[in-house]
Amino acid sequence: MNLKRRAIAAASVLAVATTGFLGVQATAEATQDAPPRADKCPALTVSAGWYGSNKARLQHMVDRYGRCGDGHGAKPLATFDWDNTVVKNDIGDATMFWLLRHGRIRTPSGGDWHTTSRYLTDPAAQALAKACPATRATLPTHRNTARGAACADEILSVYGEGATTSGAPAFAGFDHRRMEPQYAWLAQLTRGWTTRQVKGFAAAAREENLAAPVGARQRVGTHQVTGWVRYYDQQRDLIRTLKKAGFDVYVVSASPEPVAEVWAAAVGVDARHTLGIRNVLAHGRQTAHLKGCGTVADGDDSMITYIDGKRCWINKEILGVRGAPAERVQPAARRQVFAAGDSDTDISFLRDATGLRLALNRNKNELMCRAYENGDGRWLVNPMFIEPKGEKADPYPCATTGYTERDGRQGPVRRTDGSVIPDQRDTVFAASTPSPAAQD
Repeated sequence: MNLKRRAIAAASVLAVATTGFLGVQATAEATQDAPPRADKCPALTVSAGWYGSNKARLQHMVDRYGRCGDGHGAKPLATFDWDNTVVKNDIGDATMFWLLRHGRIRTPSGGDWHTTSRYLTDPAAQALAKACPATRATLPTHRNTARGAACADEILSVYGEGATTSGAPAFAGFDHRRMEPQYAWLAQLTRGWTTRQVKGFAAAAREENLAAPVGARQRVGTHQVTGWVRYYDQQRDLIRTLKKAGFDVYVVSASPEPVAEVWAAAVGVDARHTLGIRNVLAHGRQTAHLKGCGTVADGDDSMITYIDGKRCWINKEILGVRGAPAERVQPAARRQVFAAGDSDTDISFLRDATGLRLALNRNKNELMCRAYENGDGRWLVNPMFIEPKGEKADPYPCATTGYTERDGRQGPVRRTDGSVIPDQRDTVFAASTPSPAAQD
């Protein structure tokens, strides 16, 4: 990718820089004027599921920013979260459930579970060591025995609930704006396997979850868990249209990168355009250590593609920014025109988008506070395309507890100038559920 050409092509953008460069204090929600409308831009073809004028506004963005067939200049950038944004349900969960059901998690080195995560608490490490015998190369989570079920249950609880089966906190001491140790733990539990093997596991889980009927459940340990995933037709159509219009489309996921690559290929996003949690490799195999970004070194394991970490990885891998500047908001002329997400985990890279920001409504506090407040008019709110949520009864607690601080405390959601966003009512929800179609 020619980053210089991208910057030159965006030189006409009117924007306010947000990183403090040249002494200018700015906002991550700076807007930009679009270039003249391109000729013969492709049209979105799926109408069902789009709320209000959202489809029309997306089409207008494609028409105005698209380089539709001209082949000149740098491509405008579009970035998508994956889980519950491009698909319904979570591919990380699907992969973890598959690993447990098929006994593919390796026993930690020396039986010490602390080696799987620097943030794992002593009670969690002790509970895992007690439930999971260190007598085999892989854990017997697939076996229909009391011991196999107990081990699967303990891993499932630590991963899914962030707590042991007895209720003790499983992780502590992490930056809540850069790291979700439960998400990272899935990647870390692939230690010992090659990247190709991990992709094979993800492909098998994908096949099972797409073949299962909507609403299917599967047994893991003694629990019944979600057993299906579907691609959203609307997002497939949007990604296809953006690519045809000359956009550079990336997926930025908090699932392990090899897993995200397997799923993203079906919407035309290749491995080079897929970012996720990256393991450090040793002798061609995954380790329990993670690649870093910005000021975080490889193996420090303290930042993944999560909230501010997604911004850092976009800046590093797409915009070519290295070191400390990768952790900061870049000038508007360099940033993504469009971004889509469904959760607070996506808020930083969504705010960085200069054209439109699509928020799928899953009742996530900070995301919906910012999207509903819509200070610059660039936010689109849409119900989930499959099994959308109904109206949230209470307002979003924007003025009190809608924001998660770095230390995990809850506080008010603030605008760039420091003022507090007032509580917001839930106004975009679905009265009926679009019918999901089986997809491959």
